[in-house]
Amino acid sequence: MTLKFLERNDDFSIRTNEAVHSGKVRSVYWLRSEDSRRLIEQRQYPVSADADLAILIVSDRLSAFDCIWRAEDGLNGVPGKGAALNAVSQEWFGAFAEAGLARSHILEAPHPLVWIVQRAKPVRIEAIARQYITGSLWRAYDKGERIFCGINLPNGLAENQRLSEVLITPSSKGVLAGLEGIAEVDDVNISRADLDRHWSGLGFEQPGDIDQYERLLREGFAVIAERLLKIGQLFIDTKFEFGYAKNAAGASELIYMDEVGTPDSSRIWNASAYEQGTVLENSKEGFRQALLSWVPDNDLLLDKNRMAERTAFAAGVLLPKEMLMDVSETYLSIAAQITGASITVPENPREEIKELLSVELGLI
Repeated sequence: MTLKFLERNDDFSIRTNEAVHSGKVRSVYWLRSEDSRRLIEQRQYPVSADADLAILIVSDRLSAFDCIWRAEDGLNGVPGKGAALNAVSQEWFGAFAEAGLARSHILEAPHPLVWIVQRAKPVRIEAIARQYITGSLWRAYDKGERIFCGINLPNGLAENQRLSEVLITPSSKGVLAGLEGIAEVDDVNISRADLDRHWSGLGFEQPGDIDQYERLLREGFAVIAERLLKIGQLFIDTKFEFGYAKNAAGASELIYMDEVGTPDSSRIWNASAYEQGTVLENSKEGFRQALLSWVPDNDLLLDKNRMAERTAFAAGVLLPKEMLMDVSETYLSIAAQITGASITVPENPREEIKELLSVELGLI
């Protein structure tokens, strides 16, 4: 059987006046104003008539420890991964809207790997929420740190313990220059005091929006956690991203963007296993742990000062095929549980997307 996946997503011939913004997993094509206007009118999107739109295409590439990983037999992506991520995000964004929290940047999902989104001005932080002490929070705590992102942690906590409340522990997204107290490197922990002091430099339109951001973060986390518990899963921690976009009335509002609550951006644990003292991952953290066990020197993956060496290593090795197929099985399974339906995996993703862009959307 030929495995179907989309590896490259930055080379579609979409009309745009800007360079394609391509991250480790997604590529964003900012549409020309005339195409945005046409799609808003034709497809009746609930945004202002002059809103800027983009085509967002998610790949099946697998990123971990800031590197892209490939496997034997030409497996340069994880079958079903992109479709699973998009389906889960859409499920949670829809749940947020139903709960009256805020809308997202997604206007339509015309293909399992494609979103049509409204351009938003991003808040320049990764909004991380944690309900359990694990990962980087535990590593810092285990080294003796008791203040994390300005939050005082009590003594006596154990690894993987549930915390008494959800902690908001944001970090910088990209290098933030000229902000006192925030180091000019990527992924720096940020406190609430930093947010209050540098609200404008961090992308908030007004100081009061910080309270709104925290509310959307906490309540969004609670919506996902409650739903996951009903299917026997625990919501451990996650990353949210926010931005500003104009609504149909032309007013700027804080909205959810990027992805949310996916096995790529969150830790999700099996509840029954946790009750028995075992962590059973249903997210990318399972792959991360497998990778740490597979590499000859796991410090290579953990030491940020060895990033160049790590990147070269990832580019030069092929993982066992089973490692990526395990990710495929995990992502498709948890996505089906969350959405209540099996995930549609495109048979020929590249040709399907090209036809969508050309015939239905008229963008090529």
